[in-house]
Amino acid sequence: MWEFIRLSIYMLVCLMWCGFAFILVGCDDSTSSSSEVAQTASSEFLSKHWPVVLPPQGEPPVNFTAQETSLDPQSCGECHADQFKQWQTSLHSHTMGPGIQWQLQLMSQEAGNKCLRCHAPLAEQKALVALKHNWPNAPDKAIPDWIPPNLADAGLSCAACHVRRHQVFGPPPKQTIPDGQSDNWPHGGFTASQAFQDSRFCATCHQHNEKENPPRVNGKLQEDTWNQWQQSPQAKQGIHCQSCHMPDRQHLWRGIHDADMTRQALDIQMQLKRTGENVVNVEVVLHNLGAGHHFPTYMVPKVELVFNLRNRDSGKKQVFHRYVIGWQVNVALTDEQFDTRIPAGETRYLQVPLTLHESDVNWDVELEVEVIPREHYERTFQQSLKYADTLSATTLATLRKAIKEAQATHYRLLQLQEPVPRWNIAN
Repeated sequence: MWEFIRLSIYMLVCLMWCGFAFILVGCDDSTSSSSEVAQTASSEFLSKHWPVVLPPQGEPPVNFTAQETSLDPQSCGECHADQFKQWQTSLHSHTMGPGIQWQLQLMSQEAGNKCLRCHAPLAEQKALVALKHNWPNAPDKAIPDWIPPNLADAGLSCAACHVRRHQVFGPPPKQTIPDGQSDNWPHGGFTASQAFQDSRFCATCHQHNEKENPPRVNGKLQEDTWNQWQQSPQAKQGIHCQSCHMPDRQHLWRGIHDADMTRQALDIQMQLKRTGENVVNVEVVLHNLGAGHHFPTYMVPKVELVFNLRNRDSGKKQVFHRYVIGWQVNVALTDEQFDTRIPAGETRYLQVPLTLHESDVNWDVELEVEVIPREHYERTFQQSLKYADTLSATTLATLRKAIKEAQATHYRLLQLQEPVPRWNIAN
């Protein structure tokens, strides 16, 4: 049982979305300044903005309205309607879904807070979770009006990135604001920082810190996206995470869960070549041309290539080969089974021999590319069902919901087809 809980703790740490196994594609030129002064300023800002534990907001200024003091994302959406609608469709708004909720029911406060650091980082969110699970050190005072009771369920909310001690922070305005024009803005205006356009802003959750002795498998960091980006062509071109995951500052954060993003990230080509009288080589070229990190970046997603021999007349088909792109690790997180991820800008070549027979005249070779965004979670959650008799009815129901939710993310990325040449028939 304790091993089971240990695995659960890990799952929360890496449940980003995830994830997000993020994909850098479709980029604009909104990059942070490359000057040393700007880099230093961003570093100083980020060290204060993203401490290991975010402090409570504290009492709001007396001159703030209820809307200004509220940490409710819906309150932000009253003025920032487009950003709120976009955020609602993003994985950031679902970081406190069933996949983490069932595990929190089994955790201590210390273990849970390690996960909440990224899944619900506000101190106020952690307090609400502590109350829900009767953890020690839960607040014994009434919840202030400016903290909505469901704030923890909002996941990575607006305030997590933009509000500290009731002061608002964000990227520099797109257009110059005339002097005095922002004096009467809500919240007393906002503080601008280039750090919001710097990949290091995202590294807080999408990169394990070497100084904290982070978990590894086969020597590889379990969260290593920012390091991967640093070695990418995109980094050399000044293309940051925000350039692709927040194009034109949209709060979308699309990644491998999104088919359009994945199609732009991975280019796949297939052709057939004769290598013998009745033997054909199926040659596939896989090029990570769009993702500014490994494709995929985490151990969680998998992309499966299914090779079929398909009859043109009947539609009947049979699988003759499978290949998986991803980092496969056992559920105990002790052994790496394979790592076929494709680094940014690199290419992989597959050659699959196919022996044909006289009956294989009206057949095609068909390649189906299936994306399983939460494959590692599915495997781990299914394994956890073995402990069903130790779980409460509520926990078990949430676990089953998490499995169903993960399975619903599967999709077919594309399908390629090439006819089997007639010259392969024996004379």
